Amino acid sequence: MDDLAGASLGTARVLADDEDTTEDFALLDTFDGSLMGSGRMLVAAGPDMLLLRAGAAPLRQAAADPGFVQAMPYGEVTAELAACVDPLRVLLPLAKGQVRRQGLKLVDDLDKTVARCRVLLFATEAGRRAALVEFRPLRGYDAEMAQLRALVTALGREPDNPGEVACALAGPEAAYSNKPRVEMAPTDSAFRVANAVIRANLAAARRNEHGVIADLDTEFLHDYRVALRRIRSVVSLFKGVYTAEQTEELRSRFNALMAPTGRLRDLDVYMLERGRYTAMAPEEFRPGLEKLFDSLATDRETARRTLGRRLRSEAYAKEVRSLEKLVASRKKLHRGPAAGRDALDFAQALTWKRYRKVCRIAATIDDDTEDEQIHALRIQCKKLRYLIEIFAPLFDPAETAKVLKSLKKLQNTLGDFNDCAVQQAELHEMLDRLDPNTTPDAVEIAAAVGALISLLHGRQLDHRARVVSSFAAFDSDTTRTRVRSLFKPGKASA
Repeated sequence: MDDLAGASLGTARVLADDEDTTEDFALLDTFDGSLMGSGRMLVAAGPDMLLLRAGAAPLRQAAADPGFVQAMPYGEVTAELAACVDPLRVLLPLAKGQVRRQGLKLVDDLDKTVARCRVLLFATEAGRRAALVEFRPLRGYDAEMAQLRALVTALGREPDNPGEVACALAGPEAAYSNKPRVEMAPTDSAFRVANAVIRANLAAARRNEHGVIADLDTEFLHDYRVALRRIRSVVSLFKGVYTAEQTEELRSRFNALMAPTGRLRDLDVYMLERGRYTAMAPEEFRPGLEKLFDSLATDRETARRTLGRRLRSEAYAKEVRSLEKLVASRKKLHRGPAAGRDALDFAQALTWKRYRKVCRIAATIDDDTEDEQIHALRIQCKKLRYLIEIFAPLFDPAETAKVLKSLKKLQNTLGDFNDCAVQQAELHEMLDRLDPNTTPDAVEIAAAVGALISLLHGRQLDHRARVVSSFAAFDSDTTRTRVRSLFKPGKASA
């Protein structure tokens, strides 16, 4: 930074401006780095909260404790954040340290200020350093600002993308994706690919443990479960890669990891829908619903503590370490008859077979189809999506993304239908458990639950009516041609 002050541009000079301060800072982002990924950098420094954006002026508002954006004080920063941060994700400090801010100005031969910039030098407690230059144009002096930008570049201080600076400060340990990408080649063995995918998703699940235990936000548990579901999909769908005995062992052990998480996740879904459900209900039933959700909140806290104890237990730690060692060793896992198949050949065979199964089930669905058949279609679509996502590195990325986009639309309709069905079943179970002798206001709560069941049934019928049209959209000529060119056995890879 000091090499900028005193530099010359012909008769113009760069001088230190009045500002030169050093303050503590915290780099804020969601656990999955959504701000960094979008080229933004959120910093709490001194009395300010700054949102730095590539090619745009920083946004400022008074500093506030990080949390869910919608719960933070309103200002120009949180207004911008509301449009780009998942409302289910909490803002967390990813790095802390000090930032030095020095203002610089470019003056002409008459000592008139013709351009300004501010240099931000960040130093984290972990010893990482990075710099950002914020240019502050003055009206009528575009040429001079261009000169100042050129000088900064010439001195090796090209203003970085704020998102890249945030990544550098957060460090590699902050990098996280809920969809870990496993690189693979067409001639890699199916055995190597299966092991690598399981390892990557087990690591992703473990990254979420602390957030589940601390109850930072509900997405930690969601991502934990998704990672385990992907592992279970590999174990069940990669038939013949492992021996039957090895497959059963892996299936059983990963199912045992997943099982204790179900109750808390179900309660999370209810609590996340609290506002919507209450708004859906007629006014006279809302007090009863509020009492129901208060009871569910108590149940959730119990479930959270139970799962937290499980994740902190020595038995859990021992089992996960054992699984990590197992999937890290090529010698400990027993190969099945399909272990040596080339990854591309195996990927196309599995994906094409699953796609054809989706089409066969969907072709039987009409207005009179049993709900179980729609649930079966949802499950097959989920398996198809996991296969496409796992094997994505083997195929054309643009074409694969288009297939996934079309599939996700169908999945959304099926998921909405399933959610309504599951929630009605659980509400019926709640009614069965309500005891007027032990539950205060049991009659009022039961009436509210009955009203909610009726509303959910109506929504389920609406979603069901859209299933056929949603599949028709997925089963378009364009998508069929695209799927055939990508996944039909014998077609070339990307």
